[in-house]
Amino acid sequence: MNGLTKKNILKLKQSSTLVINEKCKKLIAEGKKVYQFGFGQSPFPVPESIVAALRNNAHKKEYLPIQGLVKLRKSISKNLKKKTGINYPEENIVITPGSKEAMLLLHVAFNGEIILSAPSWVSYEPQAIIGKNKVHWIQTTRENNWFPTANQLEKKIKSIKKKNIIFILNSPNNPSGTMCKNLKELAAVARKYNLIVLSDEIYTDLTFCNKYESISQYYPERTFISGGLSKWCGAGGWRVGFFAAPNQLSELLENIKTLASESYSTVNSPAQFAAVEAYEGDFGEYKTKTLNILRSVGNYVYSNLKSNKVLINPPQGAFYLMPEFPNKKYKNSTELCEKILDETGVAMLPASDFGFSSKKMLTRLCYIDFDGSEFLKAPINATILDDKIIEKYAPNVVEGVEKLSNWAKNL
Repeated sequence: MNGLTKKNILKLKQSSTLVINEKCKKLIAEGKKVYQFGFGQSPFPVPESIVAALRNNAHKKEYLPIQGLVKLRKSISKNLKKKTGINYPEENIVITPGSKEAMLLLHVAFNGEIILSAPSWVSYEPQAIIGKNKVHWIQTTRENNWFPTANQLEKKIKSIKKKNIIFILNSPNNPSGTMCKNLKELAAVARKYNLIVLSDEIYTDLTFCNKYESISQYYPERTFISGGLSKWCGAGGWRVGFFAAPNQLSELLENIKTLASESYSTVNSPAQFAAVEAYEGDFGEYKTKTLNILRSVGNYVYSNLKSNKVLINPPQGAFYLMPEFPNKKYKNSTELCEKILDETGVAMLPASDFGFSSKKMLTRLCYIDFDGSEFLKAPINATILDDKIIEKYAPNVVEGVEKLSNWAKNL
C-alpha cells in the first residue's frame, strides 16, 4: 500500500496541538506567564440544559448500538437537513467519540489517495499515514483565503495515477480562521472526477457571517460530513461526534461501522442522551453571544496585530488567525515560535505543523485565552463589542497581542 508500513506509523509524533497545551501547563506550573494562543479549545461553558441532560442520564450504563442512539441520529439528520437542505438519513449517520475518530476510521476503511490543501488541520496527514493512504498536498495562498482554487484541485487530480481519491475540506478552517469562498467551483471539479469529499464541518456553527455553507449543497452524492459538540457548545472533553454519509457511499460506511465495533464499541451512553438536547434545544441566544465574543476578539487581535511586519487575513470563523512574520532572521517557523514563546510568553504553533514548508514564517494563533463563563456575563448587544469590554474580559489576549505586536516591530 504505497510503501507505507508500520514503521511509518511508529515514527508519528504526538499531535502538536495537544503537545503545546501540555507545554503551556508545564510553564505555568513553573510560575511563568504564558499567553495560551496555541490550543484550540472552546473557552465557553456547555449550556446548562445540556449539562442537566447529562446529569439526568448519568445512570444510563447500558451499551448503546454501535451506530449510536437512534434518537440522536434522527436529531442530527434533521439538523443537517435544516442547515444544508441535504437529506442524510439516520441510517447513514454514525455517532463517534469525537469527529476525529470518525475521520480516522474513514482513513483505515479507505484504500486510495488523499488530497490535502495547506493549511490543513494537524491530524489529517498522520491519520492518512495510519490508514496507509498516500497524501498529495496543494499549496494555497493568502489571496485565495488559504483555500485551493478549482484549477489547482483539477491539476492535482490529473497528476495522481490512482483515481480513488478523497479530498478533505475544512471551512471555517483550522488553522487560518478563514472560510472557503469557492465551494461551488471545487464541487464541480469533484463531480467531474468522481472524488469523495470529506467535509469537516466542526466549525460551521462558528461562522462570523452566521451562514452555514457546506460543499454538500453542491455535491451531495459523494460528500461525507463530520461534526460534533466540541467547538460550538464547548463539550470537547465529552467526545461526541458524528459522521454522515450519502447513500452512494453506504458500503464505505458499513466498513466504518465494522471498524467501530472492533475499536471503541460504542460512544459514552449518558453523553449521547445529552447530545440529543444539544441538537434539539434552542441555543440561539447562547450562539449569538459566543459568536459576538469570538468575532469581536478576533477582530481586535487582527486590528492590533496587522502591519507591514505582520501579514494577516481577517477572521471569518472559528477562533484562529494565521499571522505571517516575513523575515529571514529565523531558519524555520518552529524556531520562530520558540523564539516568540521565549521572549514574549506567547505560545503559538508553527505553520509547518499544518502542511506548509518550514521556511514559511507563518504561525497559528488561537485567540481564546479568556474565561468564557465570565465573558458571557458582559453586556453583549452589538455584533462587534467595544474594545473596553474586550480589555476587561479578555486581558490575557489583549496583553499577549500587545507583546507580540511590539516584538514584531523589532524584526
